[in-house]
Parts: sequence; structure tokens; C-alpha cells
Amino acid sequence: MIELVRTNDAVIISFVESLMRDAGIACFVADQNMSILEGSIGLLQKRVMVDADQVDAARRILTDAGIANEIRTK
Repeated sequence: MIELVRTNDAVIISFVESLMRDAGIACFVADQNMSILEGSIGLLQKRVMVDADQVDAARRILTDAGIANEIRTK
């Protein structure tokens, strides 16, 4: 899996998940449980992961949705 987005903004995570679901692209939110351990103060970022063969389509969807600045490039 490839990291698509990394943020501690719950709204962005939810929006990305919704966009991926609507496009039929499976995604996984990594590090979700780590934020529970830290007390939900927002220090640890969550990562949205997608399959490597769908990462280009996922990036296009985020760009079309106006949140291209959230896309991880590395």
C-alpha cells in the first residue's frame, strides 16, 4: 500500500475516505489507534493508504476535489 495522505485533521481524513469510497477505491486509515493512545490531542498524524495500482487514480480524485495540497509526494 502507498501513503496517499498524512494529517491529524479528522475532517480531511473523513473527506478522503468518502471520496475513495465513492470512487470504489479501497483505502485504509493507518495509525488510527495511536491517536487514542496519545489522548486524542492531535500530535500523531493518521495516514490514508491505498493500493499501489490505484494511487494515480486516487491522486487525481483528490486533485479534482481541491485538496491536492494534502497529497503525500514521497
